[in-house]
Amino acid sequence: MQQEDDWDRDLLLDPAWEKQQRKTFTAWCNSHLRKAGTQIENIEEDFRDGLKLMLLLEVISGERLAKPERGKMRVHKISNVNKALDFIASKGVKLVSIGAEEIVDGNAKMTLGMIWTIILRFAIQDISVEETSAKEGLLLWCQRKTAPYKNVNIQNFHISWKDGLGFCALIHRHRPELIDYGKLRKDDPMTNLNTAFDVAEKYLDIPKMLDAEDIVGTARPDEKAIMTYVSSFYHAFSGAQKAETAANRICKVLAVNQENEQLMEDYEKLASDLLEWIRRTIPWLENRTPEKTMAAMQQKLEDFRDYRRLHKPPKVQEKCQLEINFNTLQTKLRLSNRPAFMPSEGRMVSDICNAWGRLEGAEKGYEEWLLNEIRRLERLDHLAEKFRQKAAIHEAWTEGKEDMLQQKDYETASLSEIKALLKKHEAFESDLAAHQDRVEQIAAIAQELNELDYYDSPSVNARCQRICDEWDALGGLTQKRSEALQRTEKLLETIDQLYLEFAKRAAPFNNWMEGAMEDLQDTFIVHTIEEIQGLSTAHEQFKATLPEADKERQAILGIHNEIAKIVQTYHVNMAGTNPYTTINPQEINAKWDKVRQLVPQRDQALIEEHARQQNNERLRKQFASQANVIGPWIQTKMEEIGRISIEMHGTLEDQLTHLRQYEKSIVNYKPKIDQLEGDHQLIQEWKLATIIFAFKWKIREIHIRVGWEQLLTTIARTINEIENQILTRDAKGISQDQMNEFRASFNHFDRKRTGMMDREDFRACLISMGYNLGEAEFARIMSIVDPNRLGVITFQAFIDFMSRETADTDTADQVMASFKVLAGDKNYILADELRRELPPDQAEYCIARMAPYTGPDAVPGALDYMSFSTALYGESDL
Repeated sequence: MQQEDDWDRDLLLDPAWEKQQRKTFTAWCNSHLRKAGTQIENIEEDFRDGLKLMLLLEVISGERLAKPERGKMRVHKISNVNKALDFIASKGVKLVSIGAEEIVDGNAKMTLGMIWTIILRFAIQDISVEETSAKEGLLLWCQRKTAPYKNVNIQNFHISWKDGLGFCALIHRHRPELIDYGKLRKDDPMTNLNTAFDVAEKYLDIPKMLDAEDIVGTARPDEKAIMTYVSSFYHAFSGAQKAETAANRICKVLAVNQENEQLMEDYEKLASDLLEWIRRTIPWLENRTPEKTMAAMQQKLEDFRDYRRLHKPPKVQEKCQLEINFNTLQTKLRLSNRPAFMPSEGRMVSDICNAWGRLEGAEKGYEEWLLNEIRRLERLDHLAEKFRQKAAIHEAWTEGKEDMLQQKDYETASLSEIKALLKKHEAFESDLAAHQDRVEQIAAIAQELNELDYYDSPSVNARCQRICDEWDALGGLTQKRSEALQRTEKLLETIDQLYLEFAKRAAPFNNWMEGAMEDLQDTFIVHTIEEIQGLSTAHEQFKATLPEADKERQAILGIHNEIAKIVQTYHVNMAGTNPYTTINPQEINAKWDKVRQLVPQRDQALIEEHARQQNNERLRKQFASQANVIGPWIQTKMEEIGRISIEMHGTLEDQLTHLRQYEKSIVNYKPKIDQLEGDHQLIQEWKLATIIFAFKWKIREIHIRVGWEQLLTTIARTINEIENQILTRDAKGISQDQMNEFRASFNHFDRKRTGMMDREDFRACLISMGYNLGEAEFARIMSIVDPNRLGVITFQAFIDFMSRETADTDTADQVMASFKVLAGDKNYILADELRRELPPDQAEYCIARMAPYTGPDAVPGALDYMSFSTALYGESDL
């Protein structure tokens, strides 16, 4: 009551709430004071003397208070009020900040608070609904009573009552004849509230404590006023509440009894169903009839697993639920003072447990039997599968073996093929022996399957018998073929030895005949009488060997005849020819006849060649005599020209004149060269080899014509070099003495006397002339004298370099300055200026090659003589 005693006085500051409380509390007080034949009009004035306050407490408590003071003085009033407050406090109500003086002074706030405290204590506190009391109990009572009404939702003591349906529902719940609830509308609160207030006042003796207008016009009606008014309904219907409580008690007892009876029925039915299921299941689990196939046993195992996984678990739950229901039922019966439940005969929990135990035993035995049977069938299936696999492997291996062993391939085979067939047959015999174990294993497995009563034993036995019969047949065929191969091998080995001997003797004899035929048909080329005579002597020696060769031929043919005799005697089917040679008797005889034909032909050819060589000998001597004169003459002239080009006798013009005289004399010698060439042609026409200068007549080892052409080329090149030296000398202003000095230096360092210096000779020459050479400087000079990087420096390149180093030559700057003079000191030049100052061909040369001038001072037709000048000296591109 602490929360209820602590009256929220601040809320009374709201005028609307204060008005509602004043009216409600006044009506509530009058509803009790009228029992004493009195009432109040103004709540804060009529309780000031404490007399009616004490009277109100006596009426609502039924107890007598202390005798009141009848005086009119303030002290008397305070005394009476204190007596009332003391009485209230004696009932366990804690009055906070409420004193007799405030009541005596007519303090409305304190007076209303005091009355609310009295209402809480005497009208609300004793309300109890399902273990809740006071305000919560009253709210729960309202919710229970209005629960059947869908449009009523009581959650508090303020806005839940604004539409008036809550008050109407309370009345209709207890006195449905007083209100036609079906005609009420939620959107008409005024009618609803007034109807409830009027009916309560008229038929229930509950004074009208609230105004419909105040409730509807207030956003949140006063909670204390509503609670006070609603508590009047609770007390008005308290008698009906007692009847309802009694009815609830009876219903509760009956409900417990009905629930117990239902539990008993459920137990009986569940126990009957479970026992019936156990009765049907145990025979199935005790059935031990084995199946023949693994698939059938696997199906049984699968059925058992379905039983374990699908059928039994619900029954386990049923058994457990049965025990729980039995225990729960017994507990409920004991708590409700009922006698203990005794199931019908045979359906006790112990009976069910015993039946379940028998089920578990049968299940365990069935599972063990299933596993043993499956293991047995697995063993049988494993053996059967093993038998099938081994039988299939053996049958696949034996497939075609009988046909192979019955083949007569050895009758047409060669010795090497027979040996290969023997090795192959030996390998087959080894393979056959290795398969003996498999055949024995197949028989052993078939025997075990029979002993284990395998359902398909007849087919296993039949297959095993076929394998054994076939195995015996293979053994006999193998032995027969082995003997035939060995017999054939011995015959072929004899023939092979004869073949080999034939080949050993026929091959060299055949080679001798082929060599003889080649020699007899060889087109011989000879150059002397001695050579043809040597050939004739050798031919006579060959003819002397022919009788011995004929004896060897007869012996070789005898070997072949012996082979033919063996083949005919033993009926050997020779599929091929001699494996060691391709030579046959027919070929030997044909070649022998050919040799006999070629011998006289060779005799005639040697006689004719001997006559021809006698004529050739005369021509060779004539050619050699001429060549021995011309060859040394060409060599002498080559040496003389070399000395003229190197030695420094006279001026360059003198050397040039001397060389031209040599050239003339050489040209005049050409008829002799032509005559020699004619003789050479004649010898070639006689099909003689080209004559080289290496015979005993001491001809040089170069062809005359080649030497002649080299002589003409050398004299022409030497004359050209002298002419170039003259041009260089005149162009560079080099004196004759300087030229002689250059020649002397070049000849001195031309140590190999080839007319050229290599790199090291040239480096030594430059150092001797005072040049201080580093690697970079020497590389620059080499790029000038040897631009093609041949590694040698000619005399002409040496002169060009030395003249460049010593002579005063024109430069690009000098030419550029000359053009500037012609241009009138301009940076460009015009075509008309060039044509005016230069010869026509040179002017047109410049105009065609000068680029247009593009400087800032350019005019139409301006030409760039600067870039042209630099291009002349290789400093840019023309």
